[in-house]
Amino acid sequence: MTRPTRIGADAALARSPGWKLADEKREAIHRTFRFADFNTAFGFMTRVAIRAEQLDHHPEWFNVYNRVEV
Repeated sequence: MTRPTRIGADAALARSPGWKLADEKREAIHRTFRFADFNTAFGFMTRVAIRAEQLDHHPEWFNVYNRVEV
């Protein structure tokens, strides 16, 4: 990341609790969400998928039971 981009990312992350830079080498952010059960986690993924498609954004994510990593 260039310095101005990194400063902007830091400011955005400061306003977004729970999100962190995924890796210093990539322009990506990361967050783990935990839900009551698999159905709730999958419902979250479904809602995010619909919105992501509208925005033409396709996140990398991983799901195990009640946990979703984005």
